[in-house]
Amino acid sequence: MPKIKTNRAAAKRFKKTGSGKYKFRKSHASHILTKKTTKRKRSFRQDQIIGKSNIKEVKCLLPNG
Repeated sequence: MPKIKTNRAAAKRFKKTGSGKYKFRKSHASHILTKKTTKRKRSFRQDQIIGKSNIKEVKCLLPNG
């Protein structure tokens, strides 16, 4: 039987936490920052947790954790 392969694009974007949830970085934080509010830019810094509706898809992309 062939091995199950991890989707490498997803592996670079999502990390599994100790409790089994998946975290990710927010987008739009790299350039054209002058027109974005300070509050909005500050919110880009924190990692976010994947929502319930997307967990199943992420688990398929990352079968080995």
